[in-house]
Amino acid sequence: MPTELEELVEFLHHGNTQIRQIATENLVGYSTSQPTIFKAAQLTPIKDLKLLVKDYAVRVAHALQIAKNALIILVNLSDDREILQYLAEDDAFLESLLFCLTDAKYANANEIAMLLANLAKSDHLKGILTLTRATPKPLSTSGNAMDQMMDCFVKGASGTYNKAANYDYLAYFFADIAKFPEGQTYFTTAQPYDNVIPLTKLTVFTEHVSLIRRLGVASTLKNISFSVPSHPLLLSSSAINVLPYVLLPLTGNEEYTDEDTNAMLPDLQLLPPDKEREKDSRITSTHLETLLLLTTTREGRDALRSAGCYPVVRETHLAVDDEGVQEGCDRLVQVLMRDEEGEGKEEDEDEKIVEVF
Repeated sequence: MPTELEELVEFLHHGNTQIRQIATENLVGYSTSQPTIFKAAQLTPIKDLKLLVKDYAVRVAHALQIAKNALIILVNLSDDREILQYLAEDDAFLESLLFCLTDAKYANANEIAMLLANLAKSDHLKGILTLTRATPKPLSTSGNAMDQMMDCFVKGASGTYNKAANYDYLAYFFADIAKFPEGQTYFTTAQPYDNVIPLTKLTVFTEHVSLIRRLGVASTLKNISFSVPSHPLLLSSSAINVLPYVLLPLTGNEEYTDEDTNAMLPDLQLLPPDKEREKDSRITSTHLETLLLLTTTREGRDALRSAGCYPVVRETHLAVDDEGVQEGCDRLVQVLMRDEEGEGKEEDEDEKIVEVF
């Protein structure tokens, strides 16, 4: 005999809309406290939740609430590997999500973005890079799904497309897509529909007010930096020009010597007296990891030295009381301050680099 909770889960496919609404409202909490109840009968509850998202993709208050609850439940459950694959490998469901995401008046677009961010943990989602679908004008002039998501993210920052959505969680989606070689190629290649390199649309958000955007974009930059062939484009001032956007969050309102200032990039000079350093240590550490990855080649190390990276990292080390950040500063400085091969005094390879702070 089924328990009351099992009966409640079965109400997800009840014929009465009001009962479905009551069921979804009451099951949100159980999606975190008792997630296994949703894996019954070969994931039938997950199938029901997918149908609720699709069937209630209409602009009616009660329908939107049912869909919102269903989406929140799926977000909470999608860290389970079995459920993740079941959702991510359903291409028809993915199209339903994209249809809602790109609808200028869909009120649950942020929840869609959250779910997509979780689904990007599946390798299957890299297929979105080549997925073509109907062009959702006036959002985009591209038929490529990834281009459309980028346009959602950019326009969401100012609320100019969907007043109910900021699309911030797409930053996490981009970060996971950037782990794939195909994703790294996409982000560093100008797209035909607007002739713009996608990553240049993201770098401007490294100091955005939204913590989610800043963290997601920082992670995207780091993951792309694992691609050494992309480093020339990342560092070129006429291409992606990533250094100012990575270094600026590391700067505060400290005063530098004239010598240090003159060595810095123009974007880092004469900052306002109220300039604040990034307050989230996770983001700061991520930017330091990106800079370290960019020192993989001699050209990258020279670029960071020429950009005045050292004094910025030095001040970050002094100002941020976080072990992870300070360790990141130490590693980066050791690379920047050491002699290159054939330069300076040769040292035994086992000799430790002296502390420079």
